[in-house]
Amino acid sequence: MDIGEKLMEELECRTAFVIPVLGGIPVPESCVMTWGIMLVVVIASIILVRKLKTVPKGSQCLLEIGISWMDNFFLGILGKNGKKYLPFLETLLIYIGISNIVGLFGLRPPTKDLGVTATLAIFAIFLIQYSGIREKGVKGWLHSFREPMLLLLPMNILELVIKPLSLCMRLFGNVLGAFVVMELIKMVLPVGLPLVFSFYFDIFDGCIQAYVFVFLTSLFMSEAMESE
Repeated sequence: MDIGEKLMEELECRTAFVIPVLGGIPVPESCVMTWGIMLVVVIASIILVRKLKTVPKGSQCLLEIGISWMDNFFLGILGKNGKKYLPFLETLLIYIGISNIVGLFGLRPPTKDLGVTATLAIFAIFLIQYSGIREKGVKGWLHSFREPMLLLLPMNILELVIKPLSLCMRLFGNVLGAFVVMELIKMVLPVGLPLVFSFYFDIFDGCIQAYVFVFLTSLFMSEAMESE
């Protein structure tokens, strides 16, 4: 099988199983993986927070360092008014990060499914517009489409489509690009080197892509929340 055929196979939306109702409802593999990631995150959250202490030790220290870093990161972009959006943004960061690194365990990352990345981008853009409406009011939000001049009204409206599309394609393209590079490396040197690059793409690059996605989302939110 050449790299083109492997790429087409990778782009295929795989079905994990079919629910035998209404003629059969196919459940994508990416959906099952998402359920699995949600289960792992929920169980980990219960375990990590069940015995919190005033003076943190061990895993609680790591947990508080991680949460504090995410809080400071997002508040540094959004300001104090962005505190109410932290749960969504931090959950998004954790989900995308874990989704991108499950390949280390021989699993197919949900973010290789264009439907998943598109859904994440749509949710992000709804949050961006919601934050603008909440901070400015409906009138102020509508008026922002005329800024900095009325002539740019069509372009500002077009951004409602461009922003989620850019978020979607950036995440999907980078994850898929990593697959293509890995296949090329395997063709050149099938032993040893692919393992090193697999760790790079699954861990480092996967985390970077999660970081970039939430960074752009919070940056767009900050722009939408800005007062005149």
